[in-house]
Amino acid sequence: MAGYKKLWWTLIAILAITFGVLGYFGKEVYRVAPPIPDQVVTESGQVLMTEETILDGQTAWQSVGGMQLGSIWGHGAYQAPDWTADWLHRELLAWLEITAQNTYGQSYESLTEAQQNALQFELKQEYRNPQYDAATDTLTVDAVRAEAIAQTAEYYSRLFSDDLSLRSTRESYAMKENTLPSAERRDVMTQFFFWTAWAAATERPDSDVTYTNNWPHEPLIDNKPSAENIIWSLVSIILLIAGVGALIWAWAFLREHDEEEPEAPKKDPISLVNLTPSQKALGKYLFLVMALFIVQIFLGGFTAHYTVEGQEFYGINVSQWFPYSLVRTWHIQAALFWIATGFLAAGLFLAPIINGGKDPKYQKLGVDILFWALVVVVAGSFIGNYLAIAQIMPENLSFWLGHQGYEYVDLGRLWQIGKFLGIVFWLGLMLRGVVGAFKQPGDKNLLALLTASVVAIGLFYGAGFFYGERTHISIMEYWRWWIVHLWVEGFFEVFATAALAFIFHSMGLVSRRMATAASLASASLFMLGGVPGTFHHLYFSGTTTPIMAVGATFSALEVVPLVVLGYEAWENWSLQKRADWMQRIKWPLMCFVAVAFWNFLGAGVLGFMINPPIALYYIQGLNTTPTHAHAALFGVYGFLAIGFVLLILRYIRPNFAFNDKIMKTAFWWMNIGLCMMLFTSLLPIGFIQFFASASEGLWYARSEEFMQQPLLESLRWIRTVGDVVFIIGGLAVAYQVVIGLFGKQEAEVDAKPVTVK
Repeated sequence: MAGYKKLWWTLIAILAITFGVLGYFGKEVYRVAPPIPDQVVTESGQVLMTEETILDGQTAWQSVGGMQLGSIWGHGAYQAPDWTADWLHRELLAWLEITAQNTYGQSYESLTEAQQNALQFELKQEYRNPQYDAATDTLTVDAVRAEAIAQTAEYYSRLFSDDLSLRSTRESYAMKENTLPSAERRDVMTQFFFWTAWAAATERPDSDVTYTNNWPHEPLIDNKPSAENIIWSLVSIILLIAGVGALIWAWAFLREHDEEEPEAPKKDPISLVNLTPSQKALGKYLFLVMALFIVQIFLGGFTAHYTVEGQEFYGINVSQWFPYSLVRTWHIQAALFWIATGFLAAGLFLAPIINGGKDPKYQKLGVDILFWALVVVVAGSFIGNYLAIAQIMPENLSFWLGHQGYEYVDLGRLWQIGKFLGIVFWLGLMLRGVVGAFKQPGDKNLLALLTASVVAIGLFYGAGFFYGERTHISIMEYWRWWIVHLWVEGFFEVFATAALAFIFHSMGLVSRRMATAASLASASLFMLGGVPGTFHHLYFSGTTTPIMAVGATFSALEVVPLVVLGYEAWENWSLQKRADWMQRIKWPLMCFVAVAFWNFLGAGVLGFMINPPIALYYIQGLNTTPTHAHAALFGVYGFLAIGFVLLILRYIRPNFAFNDKIMKTAFWWMNIGLCMMLFTSLLPIGFIQFFASASEGLWYARSEEFMQQPLLESLRWIRTVGDVVFIIGGLAVAYQVVIGLFGKQEAEVDAKPVTVK
C-alpha cells in the first residue's frame, strides 16, 4: 500500500460510506413498502381479494413473462401497456361512468363540463384518500368502486385469454392468443394489477403524495410531480455541473505531472510467454461468446419486428410458439450470458500470467468444467423460459425452473443458483492464480485492486437471492437493482478498468505506478456515484422521498467521471503507435476506444437524460429507457467483451492476423448500426411518447391508440435498417473470430517462459 495510501484510503472510505447509505436506506424500503392488505372488502363486508390471492396474482404475472410483457410501475417491456397506469386509468373511467349514471342518469361524456368537474373532484377524494385500516390490515371500498374494479378486471381477463373481441388489441400489444389459459389465474392476476394501481393512487398516511410518489402522471386524480421531485431534480443538475467543474479543476491543478512513458519493448512481452493448457482451452469460450452474440442480435431483430406486426413475422404467425415475451427474454438473457462469458474468459486468460506464466494444478480441468457448466445453465434457462411462458410447466415450478418474471433476472431460480455457483467457481480459479503472485516481491497494489474486483464479482451476484417468488415487489426491486446496476455497472466496471491497466502494463506500455494510480482513482469515482446511485431506479417503486433524494444526488455524480472519457479513448487509440507489434492488437484497442465513446454518450448523456426525478417521472417506461439501455449495455459492456475476445484470440492463436477489411466492416457497421437504431427510431419514439405522457398521462403514451398511429409505426419500421446494418457488423466480427479459432494456423513461433512482473 506504500505510495498509494491516500488513494486506497479514499477508495475504502467511499465504499464504507456509500454502502452504509445503501444499507441504511435499504431498511427504509422494507419499512415503508406499500402495504398488501390482508383483505380487500366492500362496505357490506364482501371479500374481494386477500393478501394471499394478490400474491398468487403476482406469481401468475411472473409466469407469463412478467416484466417482459408490458411493465409494472414503469419497469419492463415497452410494447404492451404499463399495467399499473393502464389499470388505474380504466378503473377511474369506469368509476366516472358508473357515478354519472347513478347521479345524473346519463353517460359521463354527455355531462356538462361543470358536472364532469364535480365528479372528478369526488373521484380524487375517493381514490387519493386512504381507505386502508392498518390496525385491521383491511382495505375497504364502496359499492361503486367495487363495480369499477370488477369491470376493469373483466376486461383484463378477456385480454389475457383468446377472446375474439380483443384479438386486434392483443396484436397491437404483441401478446399471443390465450396468454394465460387458466381463468382462475387470470382472476388473481387482475387482483395484483389492482393492488399496484391502488398503491399508485393512494396517499401515504400523513403525506400528500401516493405510495409511488404520485407516479404515474394521471390528471384525473391530480397525480403530478411533487415539490420534492422538482427540488431534487434541480439539486442533481447543480451537482452534475459542480462535479464536472471540480473534476476539471482537480485534473488541471491537483494531479501529478505524468511521469515519462516507458519505452515500448521491441516485442510484445505477453506473446513471449508460453501458452498454458488453460489458456489454450479458452477458444471454446470465445466461440460461445460469439455464438450467443449472434443468437442475441437476431433475437433483437425478431423482437423489434414484433413491435410492428405484433403476432407475426412477415406474415407468418409465430407468436404461439415464440411470442414477444419469450424472444425478448432470450434476447436480454443471451446478452448477459455472452458479455459475462467474455469477462470470465478475460480473467481466466490473465490468471496464468499473474501466476508467473504457469497454470496452478488442475487449472485446465477447472476451465473445462466451468465452460460446460455455463452451457448447461444457458440451455436450461432458455428451455425453462420457453416452458413457463408456454404455460406447459406446472405453476409451482415456474419460478424455480422457468421464469422469475423480473427483467434481467428472468432465468429460473435453479439456473440462477447454477450461475452463481459458476461465478464462485470462476472466483476460485482466479484466486488460485493470484495468491501465489502476492508472495513474490514487488508492487502488488494493482493486483490487489484486480483481486478485490474479482471477489466482488464472485460474491455480489448473490444479492439476487434476497428475494423470493412472493416477495413484496418494492423489496424485490431493491435487490434486483443490486444486480442490474451495482454488480454490472459497478464491479464489472472496476474489473474492466483494473484488467485493462494490468494488460497494458504487462505489455510494457504503461508504468505500474501510472496504471495503479489511474485504476484506484477511477474505482473511487465509479463507486462514489455508482453505489448509492442504485436508488435512481427506485424513485417510484413504492419508496419515499429520502430514496429519491439519495438516488438523484448520487446518480448525478455517476456521470462526472464519464465526461473525461474522451481522453481515455485518445490514450487507448494512441497506444497502437507506440510499437510496430501493437498493430496486431489494433482492433481490440479500437473496441476499447468505442467503450469510452459509448460510456460517455450511452451511460453519460443518454443515462442522465432519464435520471433526474422530474425527467423519469414522465418518461419511465417509454422508449427513452431502451435508448439508454442499448447504448450503455452493448456500447459499453458489449464492446468491452468483444475487445477482450479479440485480445485473447490474438494471443492464443499467435500467428493469426486480423483481416482489416473484415474488422473495418465489423467495427464501423456495429457502431453505425447502433447509432441508427437509437437516433432514427428509439429516441424519436421516446420523445413523441414523452410529449403524450406529459400532456395526457402515461396510460396514453403506452396505449394502443397512440402506439399504433402511422408515424410511430413508420419509425418502428425504420429501425429495421439500423438493425440490419448492426447485424452485418455482428456477423463480420463473429466470422473473424471463427476464422481465428478454426482456420488453418501456421507453425507457432518460438516462445519461452517469461514472468510478467
